[in-house]
Amino acid sequence: MYDCIIVGAGPAGGAAAYHLAKRGRSVLILEKESLPRYKPCGGGVSPAIAAWFDFDFSPAISLRINSIRYTWKMDDPVEAKLENQEPIWMVRRDVFDHFLVQQAQKQGAELRDSTEVAGIEFKSDRWQVNTAAGPVEGRYLIAADGAKGPMAKWLGFKERKRRMGAALEAEAMTEIKDEQSIHFDFGMVNNGYIWNFPKADGYSIGIGTFRGGEPQNLREIVTEYANMFGVNFKEIKQYGHPLCLWDGDQKLHTQNALLAGEAACVVDPFTAEGIRPSIFSGVKAAEAINAALAGDRNALENYTQVINQEWGSDMVWAQRLAGVFYRVPGVGYRLGIKKPAATRRMGKILAGESRYGDVAATAIKRLSSGLIPGRG
Repeated sequence: MYDCIIVGAGPAGGAAAYHLAKRGRSVLILEKESLPRYKPCGGGVSPAIAAWFDFDFSPAISLRINSIRYTWKMDDPVEAKLENQEPIWMVRRDVFDHFLVQQAQKQGAELRDSTEVAGIEFKSDRWQVNTAAGPVEGRYLIAADGAKGPMAKWLGFKERKRRMGAALEAEAMTEIKDEQSIHFDFGMVNNGYIWNFPKADGYSIGIGTFRGGEPQNLREIVTEYANMFGVNFKEIKQYGHPLCLWDGDQKLHTQNALLAGEAACVVDPFTAEGIRPSIFSGVKAAEAINAALAGDRNALENYTQVINQEWGSDMVWAQRLAGVFYRVPGVGYRLGIKKPAATRRMGKILAGESRYGDVAATAIKRLSSGLIPGRG
């Protein structure tokens, strides 16, 4: 029997496995795909995560970029530098996720990939996890199986608080024209944006809508955008997937089990950043389960409080900012993005040096004033 079984080998699962195994706990990671596996994702990672680990992520980083280029409907460009800040990491998720799991394995964690979970049962003081290869048992369980995974429902979290978004992405393996900038376009898609994140050997191009509204032809819009970079979006394999955006405080623990990563709906509702918050939740899940194994009866409840307070309290401001910005993106582009200070502030948030709460009230006031004739 394991101290902890982790379902899902993404950033949350890998982070939790590493920190539990490093503390000497017996850990089993179950992953339905064979690693390394493709994961649709822009692949932008905040360098702030380095502080949560004691190893070098360089082997898993494709590029480091400190320049961002914004456009409004593919025009009116804005170039911005992240000066005096660590460059943002560009990663391919198959490489990055597998690398993190490998670090956990070096600490003693066990991986069983190509192993899909078929069901779970609580047996007095432990979880039995059923797979096609037979059942396994663990004293504690971490559900880190993503936005579409069944674990949260099986654990009884039938009505999680979340706002669902949608994304369509593709990886273009090609000679890149511009490896110096991350690209964002606003205005072509309602309630979201289009992105192009360069890698050493191509682009990750995608489109996301984060606040619902009228249906849009995301494929048609992003195909037009991709042409700017010499990429025929229709000729490369496309992946559509849901996004579980944070939508308020919620319970993330139950009997000997925790939700982490997108299963815990931790995605930023303004930027749709998911990797950093997923890793954060994995680190905190490991701390909680380690404490529970040591006899702390309140450890799992404390995990819910930590995520709600340390992540959720700032996401309240991210939600408010998203509510104003995506309602009037033209005003947001003119009064926000075109101001050099805006990128510096967002860069500090992504780097973990600042929080939405430090800047959102001023930004919302500025955006709202732009809706009043004669102001802004």
